[in-house]
Amino acid sequence: MRKNTKSGKLTGLSEKSSDIILVVLCTIILLIVAYPLYYVLVASVSNPYDVYAGKTFLLPSQFTLDGYKSVFADPGILLGLFNSFKYTIIGTVFSVVMLYLAAYPLSVKDLPGRKFFSIFFIITMYFGGGMVPTYLVVKETGLINSMWALFLPGGVAVGNLIIVRNFFENSIPKEMIEAANIDGASKWTTFIKIVVPLSRSIMAVMVVFSMVAYWNDWFTSMIYLPSPNKAPLPLVLRNILIKSSASASQASTISGGFAELNKMTEMIKFSSIIIAALPMLIIYPFVQKYFEKGFMAGAVKG
Repeated sequence: MRKNTKSGKLTGLSEKSSDIILVVLCTIILLIVAYPLYYVLVASVSNPYDVYAGKTFLLPSQFTLDGYKSVFADPGILLGLFNSFKYTIIGTVFSVVMLYLAAYPLSVKDLPGRKFFSIFFIITMYFGGGMVPTYLVVKETGLINSMWALFLPGGVAVGNLIIVRNFFENSIPKEMIEAANIDGASKWTTFIKIVVPLSRSIMAVMVVFSMVAYWNDWFTSMIYLPSPNKAPLPLVLRNILIKSSASASQASTISGGFAELNKMTEMIKFSSIIIAALPMLIIYPFVQKYFEKGFMAGAVKG
């Protein structure tokens, strides 16, 4: 608190003091959030026994790249990386396009049946057929072992749909839409020429959301893509880890074999986490400013 020299009353903290406190708090939060990933990075290049002994708090212990060598020695790792990039790019474009095509009509208040369609979408957030019925539908439509099985069944995330719809309602100036209509522009022209350019910020948010979701998705691929050649990177890494763990279990009957293979399994585990997370960590800084603008856009109605 500081004292006002004119009134003699206590007022709030000075601007400089407030900035210092905010910087300190943000630094503490950053360390809390970033340290687990840093710890995994350090552990991935350290001796696993030293990791469990607590010797890698800040710096690697007995530096080694054996974990990464074991992961990249698998012949499927590069193909899995290519598949992940392919699925992520195609899936992100598909999801964002579907979100826009569904969200913009729902943002038009005079749309016939608007309330019905909104309720229809919201119901799917809480009720679903389950894994077996969904699998049967995908199988009957001939999508098994097709990459489209990753996109079509869940291409539109309803939570994201609501966010985009609210953005269109609150952040796209109605006057511009009305002016375009008066000038004779069709609804499609208005959407392409006005709505899409004015919504790049929320588009960046949806791109990031979709990219992370498709990049990290291994379970859907495990169910619908039985071919090893179509497995994405997370599924390939999972299979490598499972094979390593199985080898360690089989070596338990051999003197000294279990300990050595278990050590390699732990190194592969930490290395796999870094390899899977690294592409998204590299991409995120380039879209961060749009990501922040998209979250702030629409916070104030007008």
